[in-house]
Amino acid sequence: MPPSSAVETLALRVQVSAFAGATLPADHADLLREGLGGICLFGSNTEAGEESVRSLAAEIRSASAAGGWAPVITIDEEGGDVTRLEALTGSSVLGAAALGAADDLALTEETGQAVGSRLAWAGINLDLAPVADVNSNPDNPVIATRSFSHDAGVAAKHVAAWVRGLQTAGVAACVKHFPGHGDTGQDSHVALPVLDVSLDTLRDRELVPFLAAAEAGVASVMTSHIVVPALDPELPGTLSAPVLGLLRELGYDGPIVSDALDMAGASAQRGIPAAAVLSLAAGADLLVLGPDKPASLVRDTAAAIVAAVESGELPLERLQDAVARVDRLLADFPGTQQHPETDPRFEQRSIEGARRALATASDLAEIPDLTGARVVTIDTEANIAVGDVPWGLPPDVVLRPGEPLPDLPDAPLIVQVRDAHRRPDVGRTVAQLRSAAVLVEWGWPGAYDGQGLPRLCPQGFSLPGVTAVTEMLQRSGWDPTTGSGQRR
Repeated sequence: MPPSSAVETLALRVQVSAFAGATLPADHADLLREGLGGICLFGSNTEAGEESVRSLAAEIRSASAAGGWAPVITIDEEGGDVTRLEALTGSSVLGAAALGAADDLALTEETGQAVGSRLAWAGINLDLAPVADVNSNPDNPVIATRSFSHDAGVAAKHVAAWVRGLQTAGVAACVKHFPGHGDTGQDSHVALPVLDVSLDTLRDRELVPFLAAAEAGVASVMTSHIVVPALDPELPGTLSAPVLGLLRELGYDGPIVSDALDMAGASAQRGIPAAAVLSLAAGADLLVLGPDKPASLVRDTAAAIVAAVESGELPLERLQDAVARVDRLLADFPGTQQHPETDPRFEQRSIEGARRALATASDLAEIPDLTGARVVTIDTEANIAVGDVPWGLPPDVVLRPGEPLPDLPDAPLIVQVRDAHRRPDVGRTVAQLRSAAVLVEWGWPGAYDGQGLPRLCPQGFSLPGVTAVTEMLQRSGWDPTTGSGQRR
């Protein structure tokens, strides 16, 4: 058994922590010098802009280098609905569902590369993307437009293309959420979903995009906090040796990254340090703790890992193996910090892709004359993965579902919603809008009985999607410059 100080260092090397704000706190700098594996950036770290993120990444690298380490610097940058670098404006690239619907693999690969170029320049070397889940349940509250498709084959080829593009830019990809979060009806941030399918269905559907990613050379794979009774009826995937063992059986030998351990699906019943030990023992290599965590949690988690090694609950060899896998990833993706070089025609190609995505899912009964139309947003809270980011066209009126209607403009109404098919209160509010002329569904294009009300489905929010929707509405007479401004 090595000295306890050496085991403590190993216990730090497998952790990725997070903190609030755009500067590195002293206590996290100390942890990085001591061997903390890395930092995950969230909204509060990025809201000051990409120059600020680049500066923060340099601080993180400097602190780690002082201890003789290289850090993982990671982020959730999926494009479309889930963006951290562009959280104030909305993503400039198409999200997964729109890319899958456009079905242009060259555009998907180029999108991954565009994301990777920006991340590399900002000093980030691991992107917790893309989503490899097959969104076979249209009522899924957390995956939805983050998935490339409800079809495993379509999802697989686009996952592989996005991975290739991202890693061409020098940033490691991390496909998620193994073994597949698409056929679930709960959000693992706040609950423990169950994927109750047979092993045959799992292999024929859920695992297909993960296999494609592995064949494309994906650098890492993220776990999911879901129970898969066919593999393990008790523990969620992140903590389950049978689930994570399946990933190794498929031939994947890179690092397994845990989804955030502060999520209810992983730690609600046991706490984060205990979940960390279980996840390592099950086969995970890099533990993401979650956003805005105190340094004391990192130390408590390290102490739990050390205690588990000393008691024999966690074999030392398993911990050493995890660190070795993380070190190999860092050797392959040290962080190039190149300046973004995106083909200037990429923006136009993205808009063309957004037009194709819009055409594939929209329910286009004839759109009536929209001269003088006003935009009404029926505002609903996004899931935690998406967060509080802009979405939709700039509204003239914002409504909350279920609240009494205010006086509305005497004009045709462009009504925009998110995932109305799984929110009955949104549907009831739409039905009360007698002047509604067209519905814009920015979420997953679920079942629709609009009783003649045409529906546009851009399949997720993005700035190219806004352009495509705006063009469609303008062809029916809408003038986006004549709105009365945002009001409630």
